Amino acid sequence: MGETGLDYYYNSDKLEVMRQRFRDHITAAKLMRKPLIIHTRNAREDTLKIMRAEKADEIGGVMHCFTESLEMAKASLDLNFYISFSGIITFKNAKELVDVASYVPLDRILIETDSPYLAPMPFRGKQNEPKYVRYVAEKIAEIKNTSVEAVAIATSDNFRRLFITGT
Repeated sequence: MGETGLDYYYNSDKLEVMRQRFRDHITAAKLMRKPLIIHTRNAREDTLKIMRAEKADEIGGVMHCFTESLEMAKASLDLNFYISFSGIITFKNAKELVDVASYVPLDRILIETDSPYLAPMPFRGKQNEPKYVRYVAEKIAEIKNTSVEAVAIATSDNFRRLFITGT
């Protein structure tokens, strides 16, 4: 289905058009029985409001490159969504995001690079590459007090469950 959602950071005009496109995308995902990949930035309340109104929980999906609050994570989990963490979780100022990752069960976590942006430490400020996803896995392992291998297995299983088997 591709990525959808609301981004109010750069897009402060034509918000109702953006909201309608988001609604349309949720409807299409439900019709096609494909999970949603939701991006949200500076649009927390509207994102959840539309997800609930359009019954996005019926199809589920992933909250891509998650940088929101614990409350948003809880609401997203309740709506049948996985939480995906990027290199941002490795940043020194990502305390709130670390708290979110600590809360989210390992069987509901995905990891990503969001290349070419948001390279993890120690590559912050440089072009991100898919091979850097291991740094995200290492940080999740540290937060969860488990091995990188356990994170790799869990997140791979989560990916397959969401995008391949649809269970």
